[in-house]
Parts: sequence; C-alpha cells; structure tokens
Amino acid sequence: MNFDPLLRRGISLPPGRKITPSEGDGALQPLWLSNSPVSADLFAQLRTEHAASGLWPLLLDSVDPNDVDFRPWGCGELSPERMSSPGAHDAEELLARWWKDYTATDEEDDVLTAEERLAVTAPFGQSWPGIAPGRAVGTDPDAMAEQYARVFLADRPHARLGLVSAFRGADALTAVGWEGPVNYDNDTATFSAVVRSWEDRFGARVVGVGYSTLHLSVAAPPSAPEEALAIAAEHFAFCPDNIWQGAHHDLIAYAEYLIDLNCWEFWWD
Repeated sequence: MNFDPLLRRGISLPPGRKITPSEGDGALQPLWLSNSPVSADLFAQLRTEHAASGLWPLLLDSVDPNDVDFRPWGCGELSPERMSSPGAHDAEELLARWWKDYTATDEEDDVLTAEERLAVTAPFGQSWPGIAPGRAVGTDPDAMAEQYARVFLADRPHARLGLVSAFRGADALTAVGWEGPVNYDNDTATFSAVVRSWEDRFGARVVGVGYSTLHLSVAAPPSAPEEALAIAAEHFAFCPDNIWQGAHHDLIAYAEYLIDLNCWEFWWD
C-alpha cells in the first residue's frame, strides 16, 4: 500500500495503521484504518485522487462505536485470502440462483408459511423476473457519493476512514476481505460482482461498510413503480433480510420505498 501519490499531492492522512487479518499467514495487510473519525472533505479528496493513488476510500462503521477493537476492522476480522475474484462471477446468474434459494417453499421456516413466503415476493412469487434494465445517469455518480458521505457521517460521526488497494468500490469489498454477508455466502466476490453491475447500471458507488451492513450512493435510482419493483427483486435476491426483517415486508412496499432514493443500504443477519 503506497501513500506516496497522496503525499505528492499534499494530502495528509490522519494517524492510522495497516491492519493484518487475524487469520492467514500474516503477509497481507489489505486495509489502512484511521485511528479516529474523519471528515467528509477528506473522504471526497481521497475519492478524487483514487486514480492516481490506487487506494479506494471507505467509511467504516463498527458493531459498537465504543468498542476499542472497532470490529471487524481494527481487530482484523477479515478474510481476503479466502475470496475469489469478482470478475469470475456473473451478476445475473448469481441473482437468479439466490432468488431461487430464497423463494423456495419446501424448506423449513419457523416464521413464514409457504403462502406467506410467496406473498413476500408477489407479484413474482418464485419466478425470477430477470435483471432490471439500467437507467440513464443524470447526476454525476461521484458527486452523489460525496453528498451521501456527508449524510452517512452525520448519522455515524464515529465512522473511520479505510483505504483499500482496489480499482473500484465493488472490488474493495473483496480486496479487504469483508465478511458481512457470510451467513448467506462466504465468498464476498459474489456480492462484489452484483455491486459492479449496479455501479454500471445505476451509478451506484460504495460509500460505507459496517460489520454486516453495506451503504451505497445511487445516482440513477428508479423513478417509477415498475422500475422500482424490478430493482426490489434484485435487492431481495442480494440481501433478503432487507425485506424479511426490514420495515417494508414485501416487494411492493419495498419498491415504493426505493423510488427516487439516492442511497441503498443493506443489512445481513
């Protein structure tokens, strides 16, 4: 991890340290973590300099802001060596497979009956509707990311800065060895592949990451119910807990919530 390009441009990093994963051979240090909270202005500067530095900035949240280990980041609960490559996976194939798994009605469920499970994904039921078409990006995605970063930090003033060697935000999730969705798939590269697709189709950008949360800015959100419903189906396949355990308990309600929403936030149980 080389900081020289940032120094040459007059960008001074706050005190921080390189993080070694708690598992593995100890040779990798996939993350630089600030010791304290950071400003949205510094985050914006680092995004601007990404092409020169090769370091992708992330705003990192913790399980408990008062936790001295700042889990999972500060104590190295990261597994970069275990991950495959995002480029090895097809986003549409992944979403279709996950949809099939999460809409199955032959699995035991202590919470929902088969009929209730199908009602959650109505009007599609078990039928995967296919990937949503991309939308024209009218707002600059990077400007939107910087705007959302200010909202994110206002809600989470304890968030710290992370720097990861990665070409794009989606890939940074895999490169750092983030394990947030591990209860659903222990290869983060599969989730990175889908986020790559959202970056391309909707101007999404990775802004914040928590222990089991992911926060994206979105420059081209859906503006009509039909568009939103198709994207809601993708969100369900990507992170079913957003609907199963969220405030919007079926696709139709969740789709209404997504209309003109410039941030997508995910949480895995």
